[in-house]
Amino acid sequence: MRKMLAFVLTAALSLPALAALKPGAPAPAFTAPAFLAGHAFTYDLKAALKQGPVVVYFFPAAFTPGCNAEAAAFSRAIDKFKAAGATVIGVTAGNTERLAAFSSDTEKCAGKFPVAADPGAKIAATYDATMALKSDLASRTSYLIGRDSLGTRDWLARYPITRSAPAAPAAGTVRCRA
Repeated sequence: MRKMLAFVLTAALSLPALAALKPGAPAPAFTAPAFLAGHAFTYDLKAALKQGPVVVYFFPAAFTPGCNAEAAAFSRAIDKFKAAGATVIGVTAGNTERLAAFSSDTEKCAGKFPVAADPGAKIAATYDATMALKSDLASRTSYLIGRDSLGTRDWLARYPITRSAPAAPAAGTVRCRA
């Protein structure tokens, strides 16, 4: 009985909140401490958008099984994102003290995209991307943000990482304007 209760509680805490940003809503700008291949820098969404569309993917915590699989899927698909002209940034509130190692781990991010620290899930909250029952952690929610775009779409939910790597944004993908 205790094992069942623990399983149900764990499952409930890991459920994502529904992304509520509406199509056409401005994407909340943010800067955050980040790491790329173990090197620290400050990530600036506005600056990144000057280079093209950005996929902002929120995840609960570095070095946890689901988040490891998600990061590895993004890492494997990074060339597809680049071919579509998009960059990727992972954002998390969990295990932020380990992001330097997570960003360079060859089985996770593999140094192919940056990951940013979001203590207290403050950035995630502005994107309505926190867990329903644990709002200090980000949910698994992704947004494709473009400067000249029309809205938002939680497109990663349509490409489950348990079956395949996330797909790069397709032409005509609904985006959030910055």
